[in-house]
Amino acid sequence: MKTTGELTERSVLIPPAGLEGDLVIPEKATAVIAFAHGSGSSRHSPRNQYVARVLQQGGLATLLFDLLTAEEERIDVQTAELRFDIALLARRLSEATAWLKKDKDTRDLLVGYFGASTGAAAALVAAAQRRGDVFAVVSRGGRPDLAGTSLPRVKASTLLIVGGEDTPVIEMNENAFRQLRMEEKTLEIVPGATHLFEEPGALEKVASLARDWLQRELRYVETR
Repeated sequence: MKTTGELTERSVLIPPAGLEGDLVIPEKATAVIAFAHGSGSSRHSPRNQYVARVLQQGGLATLLFDLLTAEEERIDVQTAELRFDIALLARRLSEATAWLKKDKDTRDLLVGYFGASTGAAAALVAAAQRRGDVFAVVSRGGRPDLAGTSLPRVKASTLLIVGGEDTPVIEMNENAFRQLRMEEKTLEIVPGATHLFEEPGALEKVASLARDWLQRELRYVETR
């Protein structure tokens, strides 16, 4: 464990598969956001790491972790099949949630998800499975359509963020948005951004949208 300023950082192993993760907790955090990265990525994704830092600066704890074991990663590099196994990825996220609810440093924190690409589908499926444990889901350039029949069962507030130039994914998100049944749902389109939000200022916009929306949802939950 390392404490830097007002942040506590830990490397963790999440059972039962022993998935590697990085947990960062601001001093007065009341929620932790677990990240589900996109296809072919890992907890080292520079985009998710950037978003995580912005969330941490906003007082939110973050958990970035690998959804696949080292052996599964080696298989996936060759076949690319596991990155689209939404049921497996959702189960791993659910297992991480169960661990967060038990760990001494996070058991009193509310849990939210931040999913990218296929990880967004996994986040929505896991949120549908753990309806009482997840207060919010954010999707960045996600494939919520891959969550299928889980979409109407998601109870957590949901924010879908899509690039304005990511035309096929916009349509997928719009279709998924219509299937969501929770009280609070939002679809935000970032003008001029493509799928990976690589344009100047695009990822910063994603991070600020996610931070502000999560903070607002957290205040709402805490005052209910």
